[in-house]
Amino acid sequence: MLVRYKKALEKIAMGLLSFMPQEKDVKRLMETIQQYEQLDHWMLYLWKKDEEYVGIVGVLAEETVATIQHITVIPSYRGEGVALGMLQELYDLEMFTHIQPNEETAPFLQKCIPIIKEAECN
Repeated sequence: MLVRYKKALEKIAMGLLSFMPQEKDVKRLMETIQQYEQLDHWMLYLWKKDEEYVGIVGVLAEETVATIQHITVIPSYRGEGVALGMLQELYDLEMFTHIQPNEETAPFLQKCIPIIKEAECN
């Protein structure tokens, strides 16, 4: 289940974001969190499975287009469809008609988005 980021989840969000290679530096990580906190069109969602937060997806929203800026899953949950679930639920929010990657998320999203679109057609 997607949960919108709030300040109370800051440490959890930072921990999840730190799994992304470009977010290893603490200064960069703090700047990223500040973007999501301060800019209305930057939205961060955590994925909660049972009582544990296991993934995170961050989007830059421009009207009905969501550009995925960050997406990661803790290693022990990788390969279980968590990232795909996060993307599917983003579509299901009906805030976005189009989800696209940025340069860093493109390799991963190119694998997931066709699967989501196929599921919508069935």
